[in-house]
Amino acid sequence: MTLEQKVRSVEALFSQLEQETQQFQEKSKLGCVSGCGKCCTYPNIDASPLEFLPWAFQLFLSGKAEEALESLNTSHDRTCFLLTPVSIVSKGHCGSYSQRGLICRLFGYAASKDKDGNLRLATCKIIKEEQAENYQATSEAISKGMYVPVFTDYYMQLNQIDYQMGSKIMPINKALIMALEEVLQYYTYRPMPSMDKQIV
Repeated sequence: MTLEQKVRSVEALFSQLEQETQQFQEKSKLGCVSGCGKCCTYPNIDASPLEFLPWAFQLFLSGKAEEALESLNTSHDRTCFLLTPVSIVSKGHCGSYSQRGLICRLFGYAASKDKDGNLRLATCKIIKEEQAENYQATSEAISKGMYVPVFTDYYMQLNQIDYQMGSKIMPINKALIMALEEVLQYYTYRPMPSMDKQIV
């Protein structure tokens, strides 16, 4: 599979998840507080390089991959590199929302399995407290069979695209570095892809 095919496959997975999370949001009535971004400020977010391959590929097409790699390599900040501070009031927003990773897409609208195999909605304290009634009703509905995207299911699908890149879970900024390195190394001795392959 070529790098561009991997990018398309990851994006197809994201598109599928987008539809599922939208349906889940409509049924659960749960939603992020506008302008929050608090979960993005957590310094210990883990991700795989593969989920950021579309982001790295887009940066490469725009000629900004090497600059981003240098910035990441010289930064000691553990907060996600893509987090863009907006103001004193707001913590920030994703600087590359359309190419955000799988972890960013799942959190808040997906479930993880506990030791007994029961599904538990993985969401933030703000949603649990400020939307307590909807959260409780949704948790009960999930226990009775309501469909919810599941973290492990989506990461297994990601692994099927490229097991080596998809199964490595590491701090998010390291995952961003590895995604950029993968793209830059891939095109070291290959022709530059045409701009009509640009991801939207």
